[in-house]
Amino acid sequence: MMEAMTVDIMMPFYGRVDHFILAVESVRAQLDPGWRLVVIDDCYPDQTAGQWLTGLGDPRIEYHRNTTNVGINANFQACIDQASSEWFVVFGCDDVMLPGYVGQVASVAGRYPHAAMIHPATVTIDSDGVAVRTLVDTVKALYKPRVHGTRELAGEDLAVSITRGNWMNFPAIAWRRDLTAPIGFRPGFEIVQDLALALDVAFAGGTLVIDEEVTFQYRRHSESVSSWQAVEGRRFVEEKRFFETIGAEFAGRGWRRAARAARVHLSSRINALSQLPGALAARQLRSIRTLLLHAVR
Repeated sequence: MMEAMTVDIMMPFYGRVDHFILAVESVRAQLDPGWRLVVIDDCYPDQTAGQWLTGLGDPRIEYHRNTTNVGINANFQACIDQASSEWFVVFGCDDVMLPGYVGQVASVAGRYPHAAMIHPATVTIDSDGVAVRTLVDTVKALYKPRVHGTRELAGEDLAVSITRGNWMNFPAIAWRRDLTAPIGFRPGFEIVQDLALALDVAFAGGTLVIDEEVTFQYRRHSESVSSWQAVEGRRFVEEKRFFETIGAEFAGRGWRRAARAARVHLSSRINALSQLPGALAARQLRSIRTLLLHAVR
């Protein structure tokens, strides 16, 4: 008899306690019992979340608190380093897993045992948990490949798809540990580290399986790191540096279509333009300049 699959749900925590509680309870409500939850608290000033979690006394849950704040990249890397199951997820501390998430990941993994990444379908919710469709989500939908059941992408086709417009919702992705762990997150990136990891996995021959069944709620709100760094313009400084780096790597591999996608990075330019009204309203002159330059250069 085949051994039941376990998914390590690795959660880097730094944020709202109420969202954190909802995220944890969504894991505990999984219909498939094949999971382990590991929370790594990046020294969040309010210790209420950790106290609540340990008070549950749930043997399926581990809680670790960093002695100092190590930042997004290092804390996310710790999630990969501490995963031990064949498959793991770097689950957002403000997102929600629908009850069938773990079971569906196990099902897809069984059908695609060689896959490196599994991306289920998601819906976007706002700060209050209400389903929304933002401009960003509308643009992402234009770039996301059409899927009927499941679809597998690999190599340059995968690289072109996610570089042209990063349609992925990173916290929903399940990763195969044996291929992903030796790669890890590229140091020096906090906003595009998910895209960088997916592309590095593609370089290593890993494939991405997209599944059309909705099993995840991705929370998009103005309090997130990516949202406020977008308005500030810092997001696009990092994106420009990344696209220049990855474009050169694509070219070195002879992936010409991917190199062109990195050079054009159209969706990133559109995103920069969408942030202009907020920067103008806040009279952030430096951000306005950064956004405009990113959009046209």
